[in-house]
Amino acid sequence: MKFTPLFLLAAAAPTLAFAQTPTQLPPYPGRPIRLIVPSAPGGSPDISSRMLAPEITRQMGQQLVVDNRSGAGGVIGYEMVAKAPADGYTIGYATFALSTVPALLSNLRYDAMRDLQMVMHLTSTPNVLAVFPGLPVKSIEDLLAHARKNPGTLHFGSSGSGTSLHLAGALLMSMTGVNLVHLPYKGVDQAVVATVGGESQLIIHNSAPMVPHVKAGRVRGLAVTTARRVPTLPELPTVSEAGVPGYEIAPWGGIMAPKGLPKDILARLNREFNIALKTKVVQDTYAAAGVEAMGGSPEQFTEFLRKETEKWGTLIRKLGLKA
Repeated sequence: MKFTPLFLLAAAAPTLAFAQTPTQLPPYPGRPIRLIVPSAPGGSPDISSRMLAPEITRQMGQQLVVDNRSGAGGVIGYEMVAKAPADGYTIGYATFALSTVPALLSNLRYDAMRDLQMVMHLTSTPNVLAVFPGLPVKSIEDLLAHARKNPGTLHFGSSGSGTSLHLAGALLMSMTGVNLVHLPYKGVDQAVVATVGGESQLIIHNSAPMVPHVKAGRVRGLAVTTARRVPTLPELPTVSEAGVPGYEIAPWGGIMAPKGLPKDILARLNREFNIALKTKVVQDTYAAAGVEAMGGSPEQFTEFLRKETEKWGTLIRKLGLKA
């Protein structure tokens, strides 16, 4: 009988034990997290992300790095997130355009519902429907009556075909049957200036940049586009209560990640962003900017995106719009 010396068995024991122990990954997060923002610095998604970054960094003990990747209406940033490793170290900022580009563009190399994991609904931004003050209308009813009496003479400005400003006007036409002329400009600031100057008689734009113009009388605010009135313009009714029941558009933001994100990391990210959203500094900053903080679960945000994609896709296809 052949015996193995005891000193050889003792030497082999640690190796065997090590081989049987699963590889232990460091606790998440073990390094900085990159947040891809699909817009240029200074835009609403960028500002919202940079408001949250210090809070997330403090809570998680690792830096949240904002990485702006603008272009193609957000598609470049969305695709980067969709193709990133699903390890929690690359996440993205989802915007309203995530629900519209599938109908506007036919050559997307990702599918939001298949390739992206929704983490949390962050924000909702009310729009203001405002008109050139020289236009003889003081309510939504007046506006619609004027448009029906003078078809094709009212122009509404936007920052381009397929943008939220364009779709806001298109939705109004679709729901009321009025005939408005779309004037796409190279940027939203130009669209606002055109309405102040009377080149465009109507604009439906985010409340924060429009409030100063409304307060100064440079434009006349008629209504807000959300389901409820907004604190910054409490005197304005909603479009729905002012004569177009069911009308609603509110550009939104959220956090997304590549599909396949481990459940524990998804839960951690959702929890941390919900906590950050409820901090006083974020709440106060969002309120000052006219932005409503949302929050909620991944499942709620996924269902919200599904409904938004269906709503705007139906309208875009009905009108034959292309980006």
